[in-house]
Amino acid sequence: MNRSMSKIALLMASGLMMSCAGAETPTEASIKKLIEPRLGEGAKVDSVKETPYGGLYEVRTGGDILYTDKAAQYLFVGHVFDAKTSQDLTKVRLDEVNRIKFSDLPLDSAMKSVKGNGKRVIAVFEDPNCGYCKRFRQNALKEIDNVTVYTFMYNILSPDSIVKSRNVWCAQDRNKAWDDWMLNGKAPATVAATCANPHEKILALGQQLRVSGTPAIFFADGSRIPGAVDAKTLEQKFSTIK
Repeated sequence: MNRSMSKIALLMASGLMMSCAGAETPTEASIKKLIEPRLGEGAKVDSVKETPYGGLYEVRTGGDILYTDKAAQYLFVGHVFDAKTSQDLTKVRLDEVNRIKFSDLPLDSAMKSVKGNGKRVIAVFEDPNCGYCKRFRQNALKEIDNVTVYTFMYNILSPDSIVKSRNVWCAQDRNKAWDDWMLNGKAPATVAATCANPHEKILALGQQLRVSGTPAIFFADGSRIPGAVDAKTLEQKFSTIK
């Protein structure tokens, strides 16, 4: 099935969901009560909101969005597209609910590097053992200019990540130690395990912001991009930020 047909099928499926639902229109609170137990043990629904498309209700859980019908009888997992414009409506909504307030980030717990005039600002969550993070630095950050980068060492892959990040943080020149490792494979010098570092603080911050993988890139407008994007994608994103 090609992409266009997939979108049409998706919209038709949402219409089928509505036709199968009962005539009763429950409140959003009652939908939440019905749907939450069906998402599995420990699942928590943050909000339920009626959408303007297909009679669907948006069910937000963490950083994810699902859909259900008025009777909470059917659960739809996937993205809804506008068939006329091909706009990914779910992505637009996800970008909205996952937006952060950049000024609230504890930038004193990040490494700061400036290239050129540094006017464009990003914050990046990276794990020192993340291959995609290394690729992002090698293929994107090395190629762009006029940017300030705040790097949060977000250690989620292994205990060794915590050790490497501590060694970098406690190095005389943190940025050099980080680049030596991420770009050239030169491990930072070992420091005492008691050396103070922000590991616990950044781990809690990443969990609060629902950062589930690295790299995760946050922009000054609070929007984010997950994954190792290339320089072209980064430049395109910067062009949309005013």
